[in-house]
Amino acid sequence: MRLWGAATGWEILSNILSGMLQTRRVTLADTPLITRHRKAMFAAIRNTPEAILDAMTAKFEPWLKRMLREGKYSGWITCDGDRPVASAGLMVLDWAPHVLDPEGEHRGYVLNLFVEPEYRGRGLARALTQECMTESRSKGIRVIALHASAAGRPLYEKLGFCAANEMLFVAPEGE
Repeated sequence: MRLWGAATGWEILSNILSGMLQTRRVTLADTPLITRHRKAMFAAIRNTPEAILDAMTAKFEPWLKRMLREGKYSGWITCDGDRPVASAGLMVLDWAPHVLDPEGEHRGYVLNLFVEPEYRGRGLARALTQECMTESRSKGIRVIALHASAAGRPLYEKLGFCAANEMLFVAPEGE
């Protein structure tokens, strides 16, 4: 925090906000919150029918509990006092050595990044993404992937992410 000299309005606001907002690790008790945030994230970026969102969330929460217990999912929650306002997760995936990391056998995957609408534009998504990146580096992971919404793409590009040539196939239901 700058004590002397002229500070911009954004610097002052940032200093105030950083004192009020706290980021902590996800625990098993947070699975209902992460599940709600995941549902809200998909509702915001896609025109997904409520029935599909409900089916996804019903399967997601038990899966998340299992991943946390097995140490395959790490996550962070940012709170304003007692109110959770943002969250993000990181999965460590087994991955074959690749030209991007010939020595590595794992890849990080950022998922479930969500910021409550009234808290957007305050740098929370950036800070949570950086938590995921720091965790990846601490585990020796050099390659991190994520799926970006149109709104999130500029942020991720500023952090060094780039578009890749991945394609996706989803089998029709019933196959």
